[in-house]
Amino acid sequence: MQIQLSRYVGPDHRLTAAGLPEGADALVVTRAAVKTSGRVLFVARDDARAASFTSACRFFEPGIPVLNLPAWDALPYDRVSPSRVLAAKRAGALYSLLAVKASKPLVIVTTVSAMMQRVPPRSVIKAAGFRAKVGDDVRREDLEAYLSRNGYIRASTVVEPGDFAVRGGLIDIFPPTRKHPLRLDFFGDELESLREFDVDTQRTTNALKSLTLAPVSEVFIEEDTISEFRKGYIAAFGGGVSRDPVYSAVIDGIRPQGIEHYLPLFYSYTESIFDYVGTKAIIAFDGLANEAMGEREALVEDFYTSRKEHQDARDTGSGDPAKTAGLYRPLPIDALYIPPIELSDITAPLRVRQHTAFDAPDEGEKVDFGARIGRSFLAERQTEGVNVFDSVARHVEALRATKNRVWLAAWSEGSRERLTNVLDDQGLIVPKARDGRAAFDVEPGEVRAVILPLEQGFVMGDLTVISEQDILGDRLVNRGRKRRAKNFIAEASALNPSDLIVHIDHGVGRYLGLKTLKVGGAPHDCLELEYAGDAKLYLPVENIELLSRYGNANENAVLDRLGGVAWQSRKAKAKGKLREMAAELIIIAAKRAMRTIEPIEMDEGAYNEFAARFPYAETDDQLNAISDVFADLTSGRPMDRLICGDVGFGKTEVALRAAFAVAITGRQVAIVAPTTLLSRQHFKTFSERFRGMPIKVRQLSRLVPAAKAKLTREALAKGEVDIIIGTHAVLAKSVAFQNLGLVVVDEEQRFGVRHKERLKSLRADVHMLTLTATPIPRTLQMALTGIRDLSLIATPPVDRLAVRTYVLPFDEVSIRKALLREKYRGGQSYYVTPRIADIGRIEAFLRDRVPEVKYVIAHGQMSPGALDDIMSAFYDGQYDVLVSTSIIESGIDIPTANTMIINRADKFGLAQLYQMRGRVGRSKTRAYAYLTMPDEHVASKGAIQRLKVLQSLDTLGAGFSLASHDLDMRGGGNPLGEEQSGHVKELGVELYQHMLEEAVAELKQDESVSDQNWTPQVNLGIAVLIPETYVEDLNLRMSLYRRISDLENDEDSEALTAEMIDRFGPLPDEVDALLKVMKIKRLCRRAHVEKVDAGPKGVVLTMRHEDIKNPSVVMNAITQNSGWRLRPDQTILVRGNFDTPKARVQGGEKAVKALIA
Repeated sequence: MQIQLSRYVGPDHRLTAAGLPEGADALVVTRAAVKTSGRVLFVARDDARAASFTSACRFFEPGIPVLNLPAWDALPYDRVSPSRVLAAKRAGALYSLLAVKASKPLVIVTTVSAMMQRVPPRSVIKAAGFRAKVGDDVRREDLEAYLSRNGYIRASTVVEPGDFAVRGGLIDIFPPTRKHPLRLDFFGDELESLREFDVDTQRTTNALKSLTLAPVSEVFIEEDTISEFRKGYIAAFGGGVSRDPVYSAVIDGIRPQGIEHYLPLFYSYTESIFDYVGTKAIIAFDGLANEAMGEREALVEDFYTSRKEHQDARDTGSGDPAKTAGLYRPLPIDALYIPPIELSDITAPLRVRQHTAFDAPDEGEKVDFGARIGRSFLAERQTEGVNVFDSVARHVEALRATKNRVWLAAWSEGSRERLTNVLDDQGLIVPKARDGRAAFDVEPGEVRAVILPLEQGFVMGDLTVISEQDILGDRLVNRGRKRRAKNFIAEASALNPSDLIVHIDHGVGRYLGLKTLKVGGAPHDCLELEYAGDAKLYLPVENIELLSRYGNANENAVLDRLGGVAWQSRKAKAKGKLREMAAELIIIAAKRAMRTIEPIEMDEGAYNEFAARFPYAETDDQLNAISDVFADLTSGRPMDRLICGDVGFGKTEVALRAAFAVAITGRQVAIVAPTTLLSRQHFKTFSERFRGMPIKVRQLSRLVPAAKAKLTREALAKGEVDIIIGTHAVLAKSVAFQNLGLVVVDEEQRFGVRHKERLKSLRADVHMLTLTATPIPRTLQMALTGIRDLSLIATPPVDRLAVRTYVLPFDEVSIRKALLREKYRGGQSYYVTPRIADIGRIEAFLRDRVPEVKYVIAHGQMSPGALDDIMSAFYDGQYDVLVSTSIIESGIDIPTANTMIINRADKFGLAQLYQMRGRVGRSKTRAYAYLTMPDEHVASKGAIQRLKVLQSLDTLGAGFSLASHDLDMRGGGNPLGEEQSGHVKELGVELYQHMLEEAVAELKQDESVSDQNWTPQVNLGIAVLIPETYVEDLNLRMSLYRRISDLENDEDSEALTAEMIDRFGPLPDEVDALLKVMKIKRLCRRAHVEKVDAGPKGVVLTMRHEDIKNPSVVMNAITQNSGWRLRPDQTILVRGNFDTPKARVQGGEKAVKALIA
């Protein structure tokens, strides 16, 4: 390798570095930095590749710094700024490049997108740093001015990166480049002390001697740059720009959202990342960097063209609403981004290395490092009866025999721990190495387990790296299995002490908490349950699946008596009714299955092109939902699917792709929304995504003039419109379609009875797709019971932050602070009230107490044209605050609006509040919601409960929990009609759903479901629990017990184990035993073993059915295994030496496995 490395760092300007698969390239780059004592800039194709490359560099050479320069996490020409943390990371990286000596080894990792962005001049960034040490004289006024100038946000309390607060002689600062905020204590102008502090407690912790503050933005708002911006903006866009929101904000010294997209206007010239790394640096390009550069150039061009069309349409006075939506003036592409031709000129005098994993091309200068992609164990994984870990162990031993160094590369400490444990069972002992230096520093023929994030392993000389994915085909991470309808409520619920629960055998009781008891002489965690007459039942944690939560509205519930007959009587009575309901459900399902429709044939090439226009990475849940929809469309049966996803989680993208798949085949698509504003939002979104395609998108709502609406209806009837978007007007009988193929209904629960009946009549002949964030109980019931198919989207987009929610009495000071905080960070606010009559009072408050903000009013009694103008002006940033009624509940998607004040929140319903809160927090900026109400004695008890529920649901994806709360408080009713079912209250929501599903399965003779209403008992006489010393938080322990009880296979178990090791450390023996007991329980279900008892001298197995379902299997096991005996009571005795806990677990597992047919 040394010869190739010398050539790599040599003077050639252009060189292809071949034989460098991922992983090997990081090794070469770090060695090059060390060899030259200089800089190497690596340009990755995307953020994911940059992250894994950075980790690999730090692994191979832990002693040299690795700087990461990411691209903005905002779309080209976006209205929102990059996230505060990322902007600070970029500015900090640029500052560090100027601070670190060029004569020291340094690896800089960036992406194609970041490389193409122009950056501020080095002189500006260098002058923007701030340094001080304890004892220095620092004028506090100068420090405050520095912070404001550099993009820090002044706050009353520092809680977020980028905040600063001034209180007397203290200044708190949260530099986004640090894990903890800093507290500066002044005596006069002397910096007397400097300490870190905890955000939650606000208490100081570690003392520091000095601090360095890098700039947190690439745009500086100060006198010189404002003057430069003024000249540049007028030169670029002409003189009539004084009312442009961006221009006026900057002139006033305010940093508006999205200002980074005008960065070149603030400086007399810009530079590139290559100016920062210097002319002596080596520039290395990822093997797929050129393709990524072409894709990025096309994306920038696409967004620029779209913005330019909007600007030109406005400038020419076009009346087309699809083109007059914004006042955004885009800078020319070459001003903001470096085109490939210019990049080629910039890098021409530099040492450029083009990496490839393959052989070197025939032409040009090249060096081949000879590394190749390693062996995959795919064949072994797919071959039945072959143990993949045994194959890995034998392969490693063969490599060791030929004096190869072997590394087993895992993604995390947890997955490394599990891999080494499993290989230990195969007889291969694999020591751990902390980093690349330690792993190299072993004799040839040695093997080490390392943490190195690689998709595939590689072979390079005498080094063989086997990745976790080579072995398993997937990482040991808990990806979140595809959610099934029957798991929906169980996953959304949490069990807290004093909650009412339902035990499947004993009925309604009260959960008191966890208690550790001695079982078989060993400690065992049990759930303590209370029943009538203070009777207690202790349920082992591994049997937690026998419990279900009774519900939230449980104040009047009566506890059952242990051993009494009342519960069994109620359950039997309910079961009879549920069988009747199940029979009707089966008839409905059969009718659905009998209906046929022409399958949609996918044009994969056109679809992939359309999907590529989605500028974000799809979440796993989104991909699952899209897959479900396409399976329905191509099945030949009418689709009737509910997409249940939280606000802002990407339901619209699922609808867009379904609409494309249908419309491209010549069929028509109708998108139906409950409000004109939501309809308007969808029209803008669909028009933008389908721009340039042979698909016509039109709108029908009260915002459309009558004459234009008439023309649209006529075109629709002739088949000249492909996608129609509108409110209930689309459902009118006067609207005729030539070939309707798909109806997408957004928030169906908002429609009236008449419109729902019209939707029902459509279901037989067309595909139906319903989108909702918080389904009403009956919609949820229908999905859970199989009347309608259900897909859940519960994964938030990357970098999405939960909305901070506060419930408080109306307080002028708090509301003023909230509105001004949003204004001064360049954002906008909503002020929502339940009644139009309240708007005058709110207007007076804003005028008198918050005169700094510009506000505008919107409500449903305005004319369509006036309302549309107001919403467009607010979207364009002409106002700071929108005062409105709940018309903004659906359909407003303004990423710059991230504060919401809700007046008289007690007057709104739970789902309404949740929907309104979902209007903020739709970008990477932290959002805030203030729910104000009068004194508690004025608000009703139910209103207070609703507000408390909403405040508690402060995590992303909480819409499902809210639906569960609604089911608890209101009851789901009979999914087949209006009759309210008392059985939900009798049995509790979870058990009701489970028994209904079981009744359906029994009638279908589906044993996979109907025979699952039992749980095996496993008594091994060993400690089985999650110790408090391992997981201190009780709620978290309960959550883990529930997740462990829900494990369905060994793959899920391994993934959860890896996650626990990563989060809490190596597994204690008691937790390992718990996981193994759960594995034996899974095996017991397959073998029909009801009970396993193990002791030092043997294992006793009790079969579930007295007549034994598979007698031949049992007899074969008894005759073929010595020490096995069938006892007179039909239990099976397996004799053996099981003195240790490990032997008992292995003996129990082996015995049960022998009984599986």
